Amino acid sequence: MRWMRAAGRGLLAAAVIVAGYTGFSAGAVSPQPPGAAHAAGRGPLTLATAGDLTGYLGPLLDDWNRVRPAERVTLVELPDSADETRAQMISELRAGSDRFDLLNIDVAWTSEFAAAGWIAPLQGERFPLDAFLPPVVDTATFEGRLYAVPYVTNAGLLYYRKDILEREGEPPPRTWAELARLARTLAPKYGMDGYAGQFLPYEGLTVNATEAVHSAGGSILVDDGSRVAVDSEAARSGLGFLADGVREGWISPDALAYKEEESRRAFQDGRLLFLRNWPYVHSLASVPGSPVAGKFDAVPLPGPSGPGTSVLGGSNLAVSSHSRHPESAADLIAYLTSDRVQRQVLTEGSLPPVRADLYEDPALVRAYPYLPTLKQSVLSAQPRPKSARYDQVSLAVQAVVQDVMALRHSPDEAATRLARELAAISRAD
Repeated sequence: MRWMRAAGRGLLAAAVIVAGYTGFSAGAVSPQPPGAAHAAGRGPLTLATAGDLTGYLGPLLDDWNRVRPAERVTLVELPDSADETRAQMISELRAGSDRFDLLNIDVAWTSEFAAAGWIAPLQGERFPLDAFLPPVVDTATFEGRLYAVPYVTNAGLLYYRKDILEREGEPPPRTWAELARLARTLAPKYGMDGYAGQFLPYEGLTVNATEAVHSAGGSILVDDGSRVAVDSEAARSGLGFLADGVREGWISPDALAYKEEESRRAFQDGRLLFLRNWPYVHSLASVPGSPVAGKFDAVPLPGPSGPGTSVLGGSNLAVSSHSRHPESAADLIAYLTSDRVQRQVLTEGSLPPVRADLYEDPALVRAYPYLPTLKQSVLSAQPRPKSARYDQVSLAVQAVVQDVMALRHSPDEAATRLARELAAISRAD
């Protein structure tokens, strides 16, 4: 989840929470009558996190703890590394430990944790899912059942130098061809690199490759990971888009070593014409003194013939199967996904909320002008491949796409190889 924390500027990376909903009014913490916390399934909670980098979470939990002292939440911060966070969570869950009540897991982990029986299925009617942006709910399901509740979301955007495109009389690109033409011709004219995403072999490369494949109309896995679909013309087209960028020079060799922050800095320093990255870039690149403040904007990612498809990021609140206090944890889920708290998730945590109405709030749009574009991107976004062995799937995608972008394998060879490797992973389930 490191790439998502960079993207979210404080992503609550792992929180332990349980299922059930007793109802809150507009995000207020509902006090319990004396003795209620001693009822079945109620009591103190532990919420584990990989790091609250903006410090917004503590005050939210203080509000809860003040009203519900018998159901007090203890925050446990796991290592900052996503791999270490996931490993520690899995170690506890495999051992049957009840140390954690709540897991705020990366959206890509939901299928793996559900298939392993580490998180409990939830009753959808207990949560305000109808108030959420529809695509985010799909990230919380596996094999037709709800195993988590969306907490924060994210979608990739295309940042561009508005000042340069306006000077040249060019609109922002809507297609891959337009992006390639502008990156190839305008960037050198201004002494800049053309286009970058997150192309170092890590989770960010899986995201960028999946977006390219989805934008071309293809898939990597379907049917919750039970069928491999990457050996297709659409997938080859998506991989070809990335390979062409390197071969034609509008993706710089430097970009093959970029993660979120390296690519953000290249854009913010004025070295890059186009950047695929998460919404957090907008705030950082707009700070006083930024070389590009007031000179850039963002649009949805382009695709072959029009707007493309982003991958959904973010995190989901899941319930540990071993929690002793699932009813209290369910109330905490309802609190953290209430309207008032979701506003604070955006305004104090710099994280995109899951509630749809917040993206149309005039005051929020004035403060965060990218919200309408982000909403459009989220509504057309898709989850990463669902699989009980997602970690292995992601590693396979990274290795193959790295070879494509290093021009060691053609897109045809890569699609065939990746299909073979993913089939082997699937058979191991």
